[in-house]
Amino acid sequence: MDMTRIRDRMVEHLVTRRGIRDRGVTNAMRMVPREKFVDPGFEEFAYEDAPLSIGDGQTISQPFIVALMIEKADLKAGDKVLEVGTGSGYASALLSRIARHVYSIERHERLALQARERFEKLGYDNIDVRVGDGSKGWAKAAPFDAIIVSAGAPEVPPALKEQLDLGGRLIIPVGRDHAQRLKRIRRTAATTFEEEDLGGVLFVPLIGEDAWTAEHPMYTATTPSLHAEKAPCELIREAAEEFSSVDDRRFAAFFDRFAESRIVLLGESTHGTAEFYEARAAVSRHLIEHYGFNLIAVEADWPDAATLDHRINGRTTKGSPPFSRFPKWMWRNLEFSGFARWMKEENDRRKASRADPIRFYGLDLYNMSESIRSVLDYLERADPETAGIARERYGCLSPWQSNPATYGRAVLTDAYRSCEEAVLKQCTELLTRSLEDTASNGDDFLNAAQSARLLAAAERYYRVMYYGGSQAWNLRDTYM
Repeated sequence: MDMTRIRDRMVEHLVTRRGIRDRGVTNAMRMVPREKFVDPGFEEFAYEDAPLSIGDGQTISQPFIVALMIEKADLKAGDKVLEVGTGSGYASALLSRIARHVYSIERHERLALQARERFEKLGYDNIDVRVGDGSKGWAKAAPFDAIIVSAGAPEVPPALKEQLDLGGRLIIPVGRDHAQRLKRIRRTAATTFEEEDLGGVLFVPLIGEDAWTAEHPMYTATTPSLHAEKAPCELIREAAEEFSSVDDRRFAAFFDRFAESRIVLLGESTHGTAEFYEARAAVSRHLIEHYGFNLIAVEADWPDAATLDHRINGRTTKGSPPFSRFPKWMWRNLEFSGFARWMKEENDRRKASRADPIRFYGLDLYNMSESIRSVLDYLERADPETAGIARERYGCLSPWQSNPATYGRAVLTDAYRSCEEAVLKQCTELLTRSLEDTASNGDDFLNAAQSARLLAAAERYYRVMYYGGSQAWNLRDTYM
């Protein structure tokens, strides 16, 4: 796996796109190999935006929250920083790439020793680590320009405030139970401080003399309990809301709580039962009829969904019947067919009253053959000369249209050249036509452009799926 590329993608998708703008922070995250700070076997999960266990009831925080805390500390190159809660050492490593020197305290000796070893191997020589009570800070090294606490305290420990230099910033999660708030405290004078609320968070507890004790429920909740926990079925029973059937008027009314939402996600665990399809249709109808929802996006390929979208909007269609490839049963079933008929009838009524129609779009990336046909059909009408060039480029994928998974295996074994360059070039050139063609060709151009995007993503998906790990599924989710 190309960890440098994955690391760059993490910074782009999980950090900068969510509002982190500090170049020092993003550059540090591109430099520090996060996969070196997780337990063996977890490397492929290192760049997902989720915390990971590191043992001793502790976690390595998700990348975004680490970036947010460091950005809010407003670090300068000459700063001296205290981190409370060394953990895996990842945050200390990031801090060391920005600040002059980092002092880090860890309560668990095993984690402290492990972090020191990692720093030595990576050549990070401006970090000091010691085992101790983080709620008391590091008085001998004070004052600090910034203090970052990677664990939640019931109140702000007085020692940490006292160890801030004038103008120093303290970033700390504060609160009881699950009501933690991330605070930024700035020292403005010898005895005065400004406090800012940065939002809700959830961290493991800070254990120490001026924080939680090891007997506190918030701490024991993170360690094995002697008391029997409720079984999942009991928790579900307590939270569930009963209804008799989808024909029960109360059923659709359950979803009135989402009336003000812009997006409603309907999930299921069965991947296809008549009961779920009936329920999904009933919920969708209710939201469309009563609350103005008018766009449905589903886990289906774009060209198949586009064919259905044309039909429910009274447009003629050509090509293969939609949803003809695996898994047919997800869409070619009686329950969904009935919902499709209702969408067509509803759009006929809307057309008469000049209301916005219901649109139906697919988000998935499997159907190569219909996507190629969609792009070529559009270009044959709009620009026959360009259609010839596109046909030549997509010819690279032609042998694999009916079974694209074999394309990935062929490329992996060097039995066939990669089609990446040709497919990406065609996608890029088609998308550059957008300003001119969108105005004149509307939906036709949209279908062709989305199909070109699908082909570019599908080519890469089938190429990387043979490498294993999470990259192929992450690519599919990112595309959708």
